[in-house]
Order: sequence, then C-alpha cells, then structure tokens
Amino acid sequence: MRMLSIMKTCAASVLAAAVMGCEGRPRAQTEVVVARGKAPIAILDLSEGVPEIVTGGLLGLSGSHSSFDEFVRSSERLLADRRVRGVVVRIGSSHIGLARATEIGALLKRVDSRIPVWCHADDLHNATLYVAAAGCRRTWISPSGSVDAVGLGAELIYFHKLLSDRLGLDVNFLQVGKYKGAEEPFTRDGPSPEARASLETMLSALHSAWTGGIVRGRPNATDGSAEDGPYAARRARDVGLVDELGYFDQARDALEREVGAGRADVWFGPGESRDEIGDVLRDMAADWFGEAPVALIRAVGAISLDSPAFGDGGIVERRLTRTLAHIEKDDHVKAVVLRVDSPGGSALASDLLWHAIMRVRARKPVVVSVGDMAASGGYFIASAGSMVVADEASILGSIGVVGGKISAGRALEGLGVHGETLPAKLGDDHASSRVAFESPLVAWDEATRTRLLATMEDIYDLFLRRIAEGRSLSVDRVAQSAEGKLFGGVEAKERGLVDELGGLSEAIVRARALAGLPSDAEVETAESSIDWLQSFGEADSQSRVATSRLVDALVPGGSDLIPFVGSIMPFAGSERTVCAVPFALTLR
Repeated sequence: MRMLSIMKTCAASVLAAAVMGCEGRPRAQTEVVVARGKAPIAILDLSEGVPEIVTGGLLGLSGSHSSFDEFVRSSERLLADRRVRGVVVRIGSSHIGLARATEIGALLKRVDSRIPVWCHADDLHNATLYVAAAGCRRTWISPSGSVDAVGLGAELIYFHKLLSDRLGLDVNFLQVGKYKGAEEPFTRDGPSPEARASLETMLSALHSAWTGGIVRGRPNATDGSAEDGPYAARRARDVGLVDELGYFDQARDALEREVGAGRADVWFGPGESRDEIGDVLRDMAADWFGEAPVALIRAVGAISLDSPAFGDGGIVERRLTRTLAHIEKDDHVKAVVLRVDSPGGSALASDLLWHAIMRVRARKPVVVSVGDMAASGGYFIASAGSMVVADEASILGSIGVVGGKISAGRALEGLGVHGETLPAKLGDDHASSRVAFESPLVAWDEATRTRLLATMEDIYDLFLRRIAEGRSLSVDRVAQSAEGKLFGGVEAKERGLVDELGGLSEAIVRARALAGLPSDAEVETAESSIDWLQSFGEADSQSRVATSRLVDALVPGGSDLIPFVGSIMPFAGSERTVCAVPFALTLR
C-alpha cells in the first residue's frame, strides 16, 4: 500500500533548492543487528504510537512512517515474506486507541500463525495489554516497567461551576434527542440519567470485547487480573499478564537465538529504511491518483467547513470534497476505502461530505472503515458508504444535533463593561435579540431559542433521512438508534448501523471483493489537496505528543479536551448547529 500526496505544482528552481538544502531531520533509530548473510527477524516499532495520520514537515517529510494504514501494510507484507523468521513488537510506553488495539492484536495473531510474534513493552496500559495478549505468543516487559491494567472507564468533563458560578457566563444550548446531553457539560456537574444509561450500555459492550480478548490471549492469567492493577513488572508476571522481565535488546536477541536468525530489520516505525525525498519527488512528478485500483482516504478528526479544526488538521470539507471529486472521476480507481475516526463537527460540512461520498459510491464501491469513533457527524459521513466495517471496540452513533453559544455579557457587566444592542427595526420588542443572535455578549431570548430549536429539528430530520438513504433503512428504524445514543460495534451491527465487524484490513478485503479485484490488488493512500508550503507549519507526531504533555502540565487532563473542542469549534464562527459528541469523552 503506497502513499501518494496531492501537492500543487511549484517552480523547479524552488524545489531544487529545497531538496539540495534538506537532509531530512534526524530520527530516532531502533538498534538493528547487521549480519546480512543470515535470515532476519522483523521489528514492528509502535513506541511512538500508531496514529491514523502522521503529518510531516518540509515537503511532507516525517520523522517516521508510522500511520495505522502503514502498519496494516507491514503486517500483510510479513504474512507473504517467507524469509522472516520471527517478529518483535516494540510497544514502549505508547497509548493506542482501543479499536486500533483490537485490530492490531488480530493482525499480529495472523502473523503469529506463521512465525512467532513476541511483544516487548516498557509499560502496558489497557489497550496495549490487549495488543500483547491477543497478538503475541510471548510478552516481555522492562524490569522497572508496570502494567496499568485497571479496567475500562470513561471520563466526562463538566464546566458548569467554572462557566456559570465563577466566570458568570450565560450558557445558551439546545439539543434534539433526549440522549444527546447537549447542555450537560455546561449546565450540570454530572451526567443526566439518560446520558448515563447510554454511556453505560456502550461501555458494557466495549468491556466485553476487551476482557474477552485478554482472556483468550492469556488463559493462564489469574481471574480478574486484567482489571485489578496497576502491577509492578514482577507482580504482572506472577499473575500471568506477561511472561518475561527484560529489556528490548534482550527480548530481540532471545527471539533471534530461538529462531536461528542473524539480524533484525525494522519493518515499521522509527528506523524504518525509507528514501523520503525520492518518494516525495516521485509523488510530485506523478499524477496524484497513481495506478492502484483501490484508494484509501483518511477522514480523521473534527469536521469543519474550510479551516483546520482545533488541535489538528481535522476533516476539512473543502479539501476532502476535492479529493473525493478526483477519485470519482478517476477510472483507474475501482474501489475506495474511507477510514473514519471522528467525533463530528459542523452539520453543514457533514452533509456536504455525505453528498460527495454518495457521488463516489454511485460509480464505485466505497467501504467505510471505522477507527476508534464515528460519532454524530462522523457517523453522518460514514453512513454514506456502500458498506460500513467497524471494530467491536469502535464507538458509533450519537445521532443528534447540538446548537448554542456562550455569552459573556453578564460577566463583563460585573467588570464594569456594558454592551448595548441597537436594532435598525424600531418598534419591535424582539428585534434587538434577533440581531444579537451571534453576539458574544447577549443571551438568547425565548423567541430566538424557539427559532433555533426549529432549525435544529429540521437538521435532525435531515440527519435521519441521510442515514436512512445511505444505509437503506427506514427512517423509523434509524430513529430507534438516534437521539444521541452511543453504541459499541457489536450493538451497532445489530441495529443495522454497521455491516461487518473488523478493522481496516477487513475493509480493504471487502473493497477488493466488491469491485471484483484480485485479493492482492494494490492500495494507495490519497491525501487531501493542500499547498506543500503549508507543511512548514505542521507538527510531526513527536511534536503533537510534546504539545499534549504541555497542555496536561498546564491543565491536568487538558489534552483530553482537544477532540471535543475541535468538534464544537464551528460555534466560534457563524455556525450555531453542529453534529458532534456533546461532551469530552475519554475512554481509558
């Protein structure tokens, strides 16, 4: 599976100067034993995580090719390469989304059916413990490491006391769907009974998937040990969650001796051998869509109309629609896999993207692969797929609409700042409130709230109709799964929101089959069209990790707010209605 970036043409002299002056930034190297005359083992290095997208710097160069689709490709290559005698998965202390963890575990298990797969970790958390248990024949942990197996849970963050009691802000939020919980983070200090019931049902389904995988992978572990941590390394071994204590190089050398290998080659992650500048030059010289019959498009992050959402590039409607239009017209592309991982965002952008996906679907199969989440606007766009494939640990649903604003007039009055609205239409008691509809100073009156609620109800009805059309269901059946309810993958499939359970690799298999392509038909990753000069300002994965840590240092748990804040950023512009998960939800 190759990655092709869409880049605008730049002057040859500028390109030559940039390439001649760029040696690439140094990257962390995984130690590799070189003895080229002997068979190798493979190293899959997950220590920097496995994000859906890794952004780059100058000319799109990144410190490593560590995106999730690259991992899927690497595992498929390992299944086919008969020279490799074993695999070491280096987990480090990385955190991985639960849905991706279940697919990684399944992919490693397939590889382990042919050659031994061992895992090494410095620390294990809930999701990475699943990876090791489900996918690795033997698991090592650093002697000073720990296994933080404490069970799954969701953290919800509420701002009521801060916004209302301390800052004196007026909260103006409405919702359509009694389970949506739109106002709750701003008007309550905890979940309503309806929101709690929806979340607990979803968490129960994810818990069953998580514990089932660990129990199957570690049948000799002490009952309940997966939820009774944290454990020091030695204690984790005693309860059967890991097998050996040692450092990464010791685990690697032990596997080499066991399988009779003479070297270790990095197949994924830091240290993987790549001719990055050559790849970029070839991509810029080639027609962007290449020759591969299957195109992989990644839709990750909060959904916005025409500017990056808070925290990352997100799903920008203008860019993704342009990519979809190219794919629609490209006769070389016979099928599309759309990878969706999103909490939603702009209602308008979601509908525009739904339409663009449906246009592509009319000409060729579009198989949607759900990552950790396709909720609200994320599910809006996912429902346009010819087929939806989701992991059992994916979070889906939250079909509903949120609308509102926060006004600061009362708080500013307390500081001695007064605002006055003067309507042009005299003699109308409500004119002042209407013209201040988007004002950051004035709270809505009841007439304005009534008008907005009617608008939201219309969008909600459209949302239901779009899903019904995309999924070939009746509106009444969709409505039974709406009103903001959240589901795990298994229940979503039972309700008709999902066609098959599986991950990205399964979606690729389905796309090839629907298009009548060979089982090994090539896949290329198509990126959204942006000016390559924008990459000067983009952060790589290490910078994102550093930024998240800085945010957490300033505001404990603050990085957990980034997806939520991104999804409601349309409120900062002119939009007053969004299809977004209406609270900061962090699964641990």
